[in-house]
Amino acid sequence: MTTSCASIFTKKTQEVNFKGVPGTTIIDKDKNRVVTEIGSNGFGVGKFSRQLGKKTIMATKDGYQSKTYEMGVSVQPWFFGNILIGGIPGIAIDLATGKMMKYRDKLIDVTLIRDPQVKEEIEQQIAQPYPAEMVMRENSGATKMEDTVLRWYIDSDPRGARIFYRVISNAPNEVKNTNESYMTTTPFEETRGFSIPGLTYENSRNVTIEIKVSKRGYEDQVKRYNVRQALDQQEISGFFELVEK
Repeated sequence: MTTSCASIFTKKTQEVNFKGVPGTTIIDKDKNRVVTEIGSNGFGVGKFSRQLGKKTIMATKDGYQSKTYEMGVSVQPWFFGNILIGGIPGIAIDLATGKMMKYRDKLIDVTLIRDPQVKEEIEQQIAQPYPAEMVMRENSGATKMEDTVLRWYIDSDPRGARIFYRVISNAPNEVKNTNESYMTTTPFEETRGFSIPGLTYENSRNVTIEIKVSKRGYEDQVKRYNVRQALDQQEISGFFELVEK
């Protein structure tokens, strides 16, 4: 028994601890297999077979730069015991199985850094609050929202009042303010588009449609509708009770 100490008392495998970005996968390059994955606590444990030479591993994670590491090895103290007592059979076994070696590092830091291209894309997304669909008012016609079709219903009492319409924008660089324009007289019910150049769903919260109803002998009345809300409800509707002057 004393002629093969390392073979008897040493396991064929050894556990090595890793720390890094959660979700990082550790791959044994020599055997082309996944060894472990860094958990949510930032640590993971891998089990490796002992061998005579260094072992190459790779740490990888989507969106990060992969990195290769070399796990160094050193000789087990038991092996020298075999030599001192002349345990030739034990030495031969230890050499054949690799049990005479151990991996030097008990904890390996495999913290990866973000891939520069992915990092740049993320920074661009953060810097751009609106989707790429957004256009400037001088470059209209490129968004789906510009001609979104809604149900319009405007009525008044008494009827026959003239309906005026205009766009009020808090984002004039994207959506242009418009002058007041005549639509028709009440009652008005129709399915029609917004026809607002540069409008997107994202900037629609900063755009208002003002409806004014006017009739001779009565006070003008005005109602404003937030375009985001109108898009969500798929309609603009209002009833105006006119007051005599």
